[in-house]
Amino acid sequence: MNILITGANGQLGHEMRLVSRNSKDNYLFTDVVPAEGVETVLLDMTDADAVRTLVGANDIRCIVNCAAYTNVDKAESDEQLCHRLNAEAPKILAEVMKEVDGLLVQISTDYVFGGDPYNTPCREEQSGTPTGVYGKTKLEGERNIQAVGCDHVIIRTAWLYSEFGRNFVKTMLGLTATKPRLNVVFDQVGTPTYAYDLARTIETVLADYERENPHGGYSKTGIYHFSNEGVCSWYDFTKKIAELAGHTACDIEPCHSDEFPSPVKRPAYSVLDKTKIKQTFGIKVPYWTDSLTVCMENMKAMR
Repeated sequence: MNILITGANGQLGHEMRLVSRNSKDNYLFTDVVPAEGVETVLLDMTDADAVRTLVGANDIRCIVNCAAYTNVDKAESDEQLCHRLNAEAPKILAEVMKEVDGLLVQISTDYVFGGDPYNTPCREEQSGTPTGVYGKTKLEGERNIQAVGCDHVIIRTAWLYSEFGRNFVKTMLGLTATKPRLNVVFDQVGTPTYAYDLARTIETVLADYERENPHGGYSKTGIYHFSNEGVCSWYDFTKKIAELAGHTACDIEPCHSDEFPSPVKRPAYSVLDKTKIKQTFGIKVPYWTDSLTVCMENMKAMR
């Protein structure tokens, strides 16, 4: 099966590259800019003709959209570009996949929630209540895909990190190594997601799609949630990062979100209920501290 990856040089895209090494499928890795040391086909996914041409020329059966505008704060002043990437581009990808009777795997976010108060894990059918441009455009992207009606698996995830790119784990590793004291918010709760675990889950979805080989509609089309197991605050997350790194000299203290003014109100409770994806695809989800340990060991090995 021929599979096209967008955003191939980001966190999740890099993990998809690792997953592909042991796959019998053919992967085409695309991004808007090249990256050193990896083969990348340049593609502007907001250009429908370019997407259609690349899909046709390579007989693509599935697209995994790892690309997005993810700068939550900057999105408030850059709404046009954010909308193009997060809402319009997924619609284009969906339309092209519908034309070739293929599958679109779309990566979405916990930021589609957050406007309403709640303290139980978010389920797929829960109404979206985004608080900022990023969440609103990602939710619109989901709805655009559904309206097009192609075979699709939309996976909402949260607190993504990996060995690659810029992310919270790398930032906290740097700060806890150099700062004598650090304040981290404790009133935002969720679950970290190791991008490699998400990539393996996507691999499972793709394999299932290939086995079913649907003609007339994939039986598992829909929205799913994925993160690692467990619950923590950003404060707890940071404490664990520092512990695993041996950064004992930094005094890490909990603080409130309002001590860090932001253009966007972050979701206070981003725990995702993963029952549906586990039952549908037979996935066993690792506990968040176990995956964090693996990722940090990999980071050491890459130095």
